[in-house]
Amino acid sequence: VFPSEENLQQLNNFDEPLPEISSSPEAVLQQLNDIGGPGTIASTGGRYFGFVTGGAIPVSIATKWLADFWDQCGGLHLISPVNAKLETVCEAWLKDLLNLPERCVAGFVSGTSMANFCGLAAARYRLLKNQDWDVNTQGLNAAPAIRIVANDQVHSSIKKTIALLGFGINNVEWVPSDNQGRILVDQMPELDNTCLVLVQAGNVNSGAFDDFNAVCKKANAAGAWVHIDGAFGLWAAASETLSHLTAGMEKANSWAVDGHKTLNTPYDSGIVFCEDKEAMVTALQASGEYIVYSEQRDSMLYTPEMSKRSRAIELWATMKYLGKNGIDEMVTGFHLHSKKLAEKLLEKGFNILNDVVFNQVMITCESDELTERTLKNIQESREVWCGPSKWQGQYVIRVSVCSWATTEEDISRTVDVFEKARVVAGE
Repeated sequence: VFPSEENLQQLNNFDEPLPEISSSPEAVLQQLNDIGGPGTIASTGGRYFGFVTGGAIPVSIATKWLADFWDQCGGLHLISPVNAKLETVCEAWLKDLLNLPERCVAGFVSGTSMANFCGLAAARYRLLKNQDWDVNTQGLNAAPAIRIVANDQVHSSIKKTIALLGFGINNVEWVPSDNQGRILVDQMPELDNTCLVLVQAGNVNSGAFDDFNAVCKKANAAGAWVHIDGAFGLWAAASETLSHLTAGMEKANSWAVDGHKTLNTPYDSGIVFCEDKEAMVTALQASGEYIVYSEQRDSMLYTPEMSKRSRAIELWATMKYLGKNGIDEMVTGFHLHSKKLAEKLLEKGFNILNDVVFNQVMITCESDELTERTLKNIQESREVWCGPSKWQGQYVIRVSVCSWATTEEDISRTVDVFEKARVVAGE
């Protein structure tokens, strides 16, 4: 799963001056294969559980090869009719799959970080426009205040977006969360129509989901904007077994999700949804004398980028291949594998700190020191890879099950690796 020390050292062979003359394409590819290949992470395999990184379904990889050969710029219908059509189709499929309002529009971006950026940019535009302030022309100097109300467990990409958009981290009204990371709705401040409320579908450590019905009831009544960061968790809506976790999320205003996580597309497949088309298009506006808009979908209206990959091609192929039943089976399978892993590790004497409601498992040993040593041994085994995190002051081993390739055999082998690693750590 992880490269050997020898293979990592081999990567130093890339340290060379830029050649004076051209190289043969065969030599370039050979060097990449011989040196680069052994230095890669087997994140497409069944025992990579780090960083909420999904595998890539084979058909999606093959489609990406085809799309890369086509080399389509996805900014305008005039530049790539096929991308514009497939974005339109994907938008409709996703709204149906995730039970989002029909009025929603979607932007296809690089990942959830950018999807969050777009959603919050749309919120900024609308909340200021409601106060007779056009941020596009008047800027932020002397602009009316926007109140940011957020779960104190929001993902780091949300904090990054808050900073990028000029809201300021110190201006956030943080709402405490419970022992699973869910926002405590009864401790939210009074809301008004200047508020941007930030909640999440899938805590990055515990996998927990906020109570969207309760949050949106308060926000909708006050005219506040609700944004849901659902990088990996929004896909729970596509599972008949797990859809209860996302109940009420359709009452929000914007949503962010990532295809490369739970849906197992290749990277570069984030999606932002917004129920306020005018706010999103105006916030992400693009103009230029040479730009030729059409009566069809012009993608640059829904993203910050003007030139961009035609990402929707492999997203379409993944959903077409799996279908609703296949997506349901895959997403539900991540949960079942996570539950099985947690149950087996409990039997072996490990501690499980979270309710395994989706695909995240937090594991500890008897002390932080033993947990840390055990994780080091797990990683050095190269058989399994998972990473560390901190949860309520404790050092934890975090496992994220989100690859189509993970099997029951992988889970059993992982349990064995954990057990051996702890024995060695305790000696």
